[in-house]
Amino acid sequence: MESLIAIATLAIVGYMVGSVKVINQGFEGIVERLGRYQRTLKPGLNFVVPLLDTVLVETTREQLLDIEPQSAITRDNVTIKVNAVLYWKILDVQKAYYSIENLEEALQSLVLTTLRSEIGQMDLRETVSSRNKINQALLKELDHATEPWGVKVIRVEVQEIKLSETMEKSLETERAAESERRAQISKTEGTVESIRRISKALKEDKESTALILRHLLAQQYVESNNELSKSPNSKILFMNPKNLTEAVSDLIGRLDNEDLGNED
Repeated sequence: MESLIAIATLAIVGYMVGSVKVINQGFEGIVERLGRYQRTLKPGLNFVVPLLDTVLVETTREQLLDIEPQSAITRDNVTIKVNAVLYWKILDVQKAYYSIENLEEALQSLVLTTLRSEIGQMDLRETVSSRNKINQALLKELDHATEPWGVKVIRVEVQEIKLSETMEKSLETERAAESERRAQISKTEGTVESIRRISKALKEDKESTALILRHLLAQQYVESNNELSKSPNSKILFMNPKNLTEAVSDLIGRLDNEDLGNED
């Protein structure tokens, strides 16, 4: 009799222990009874039916999916390499477990398909300069597509857009040419403005005329010496500042005589 009581007691204790299921914070559990979905277990202490119930535990914490570099073709038919990272989490464990066969593999395939589609709508220049735009477009498309899976896409980040070596050199040459063109335009605009101001000053004040002529001759003198110094056979030339001043004075005198002749 005592042995039967002991056996019954052990059976009851074992049943009670087997019926207790603790789910840690950041996880949820799926209960299957005889192969069919029964309910979802939340974090904390839960009770199940031993032998009849099977518990499958899934994390509900944010997860990272790293997408390895993949080839994509831009709208102007340039092949590039792109990699990205996806941050996601499970909102509905039941949907995530039963709606898709392999969740992470499905997410990766979806990211690649969407990424190639977005890049295919942009030319190379826009693709390289609009990474944030690509991220936003990917987030919108992926979040909508994964909703039936019980998954929330939190953010997507395109980490690197890599060009072929030949294309990289071509773009570098193009950028250098564009910088040179802008510098030439800026220099030309500055010269035109200087000429305009000099012309105005010449008309208004003869003393300004003398100062401007001295400045221009001195500037020409410095620039000429700089050009000569760049030559492998260059020689250093010095000019007496007195001679420079006398040349300017003579030039101004000629201009005054011409003005007097015109008045007569």
